[in-house]
Amino acid sequence: MAQEDDPGAATGGGPLAGLLVADFSRVLAGPYATMLLADLGATVVKVESPQGDETRTWMPPTRGETSTYYLGINRGKRSIALDLRQDEDVAIAKELARRADVLIENLRPGGMAKYGLDYASVSADNPALVYASISGFGSTGGAHVPGYDLMVQAVSGLMSLTGAPDGPPFRAGISIFDVMAGKDALIGILAALRHRDATGRGQHVELSLLASAMSGMVNQSSAYAAGGVVPTRMGNAHPSVVPYEPLPTADNDLIVAAANDGQFRKLCGVLGMPELADDPRFARNADRTEHRDELRPILVEALAGKGADEWFDLLVAAGVPAGPINSVAGGFAIAERFGLDPVVEVGTGERAVPTTRNPIRFSETPATYELPPPELDEHGAELRKWLAQDTERSGAGPSRSADE
Repeated sequence: MAQEDDPGAATGGGPLAGLLVADFSRVLAGPYATMLLADLGATVVKVESPQGDETRTWMPPTRGETSTYYLGINRGKRSIALDLRQDEDVAIAKELARRADVLIENLRPGGMAKYGLDYASVSADNPALVYASISGFGSTGGAHVPGYDLMVQAVSGLMSLTGAPDGPPFRAGISIFDVMAGKDALIGILAALRHRDATGRGQHVELSLLASAMSGMVNQSSAYAAGGVVPTRMGNAHPSVVPYEPLPTADNDLIVAAANDGQFRKLCGVLGMPELADDPRFARNADRTEHRDELRPILVEALAGKGADEWFDLLVAAGVPAGPINSVAGGFAIAERFGLDPVVEVGTGERAVPTTRNPIRFSETPATYELPPPELDEHGAELRKWLAQDTERSGAGPSRSADE
């Protein structure tokens, strides 16, 4: 270890430096949240079964022999493999929980209780602990339902909104509610830590994919909750804003998102038909939504004269939101073009892994990228030794340095 004299000391910077996170989560929502915590400086101990996190085997694609899915959500962590069917390993898990500032888990509700690792048990020994639980459908009536993102996309209503009006429903291209729940967990954890700073008391933070879904569908949720309207599939069109959709150009489709009357007027100017903005059918957004089927072919005809990339530059220069529909490679390329540096390398030598940069930028405490995604039980011996030491609860954890 880099700091053998003080195995509880944390190195590394970031706004959360000094916090110890016990990560009992797996797959996506929890590991994504804990990776973001690690980026912000927390020491994260990833507790895995002897078989390892399932995403280690979710392939293709791979980098070498490792799943890129796993690599994408597990940087900055230390791995210890514990078999919670064994009393000795349960004792190690309890000691980790006793020392932690944050514990995050996503077993089915009640699953941690059989190991004595539920909130009531753990907080008795560590009342300052912030304990976050992520489930699919909550800890009451839906506690028995497995929590998979695709299921939540279906039952929440999202899939009823995705696809062509006369076609079948579609899932989103990513596990969107896992990601939302992971970010919601991060928000809840940080708020609970702020409360702990003020009072000294931790608390139980509960998240569910379904709750994140209902909140995350925003305007569509509000259409039903506040307006009594059941939204339906509209393909790529927007129910409330026109134009706000892909439109064909001379080569590829282009997203045009003129979300207010001023932007629509600018769009008409760039397209060489300023008079269109004064047409009573299109002058206001409410008029455009009513007459969308008349407006669309006019815009399509005007856009046919140039390619998507050329229109992109012209429209954005005029203040009109627009963009070509890229591949993921194209998305990375445009992020590079705009100076966002979307790829960051974590680790050194043969262990170096390119990963997607944390989206948050800080002027004083930037994100840190010290440890590559760990091998299964890579830090098990080190962590067992540290947890066996007789010490007061410490949020610092073992050294975060990679050169051990």
